[in-house]
Amino acid sequence: MNKLDQGLIQVYTGPSKGKTTAALGLAVRAVGHGFKVYIIQFMKGQNNAGELTGIQRLAPECRLEHFGSGHWVHKGSPSSEDIEEAEKALVRTREVMLSGQWDIIILDEIINAVWFDLIQESIVLQLLDEKPRQVELVLTGRNASQRLIEKAQLVTEMVQVKHPYELGINVRKGIEY
Repeated sequence: MNKLDQGLIQVYTGPSKGKTTAALGLAVRAVGHGFKVYIIQFMKGQNNAGELTGIQRLAPECRLEHFGSGHWVHKGSPSSEDIEEAEKALVRTREVMLSGQWDIIILDEIINAVWFDLIQESIVLQLLDEKPRQVELVLTGRNASQRLIEKAQLVTEMVQVKHPYELGINVRKGIEY
């Protein structure tokens, strides 16, 4: 049974880091209040990012599934495997969203999947139209279109002011992955 009277659509976008981190922070907070959260990661593949292990500790109230080939996707020339994985993630999203079992659904990197031409924006917009009233949807990824921004009730843009990479500091385990 859903706990939200009115679920909204949230978008975390922008060129800086923190979009997935913000969405996962929301998941932790929601589970702490008894909500059930389902995370579907687009374009992630079989990685060993810390969030996979961390989210398992929130089970069964929080679950994560990831889709993607695990290799770099190039704008304008996605592989058939990349497209197939994104389409599988969309099918799974619809199943989870309409199941009535989850309060919050996080679609991590779905905006990137649109930008990289793995899925059509019109299909994502249709999915947003099908969202049950009591389900909260969170979409993350760079380059959110104006149409996605207009559809959402909350939009946060991550803007880089300063980044350790500028100092020659590479990604760090437990911080960036």
